[in-house]
Amino acid sequence: MGQQDLPQQGTNFDATRRYVRICNRRADGFIEFAFSIGSPELAVELMLPEPAFHEFCLANEVIVLDPVVPTDGDWVSRLNDASRQGFEDAV
Repeated sequence: MGQQDLPQQGTNFDATRRYVRICNRRADGFIEFAFSIGSPELAVELMLPEPAFHEFCLANEVIVLDPVVPTDGDWVSRLNDASRQGFEDAV
């Protein structure tokens, strides 16, 4: 498959943009968040103490996205809940 055969996608990817979406503010002072570069659709989940989280956001000049509102159709939210449940069961 040559490059000309690839489907043309929008040029929304911008490697200079960094995004943060807060997933959970924990009682122990940690913030769980999703971080992405270029496009908010592909992210890694991280966790930092609140002061370090703020430093991270300033250093990366992030765009803060609205939190995900859990719904029955939200696959990411269900996956997060399932992964937390697994850790709670292991303790």
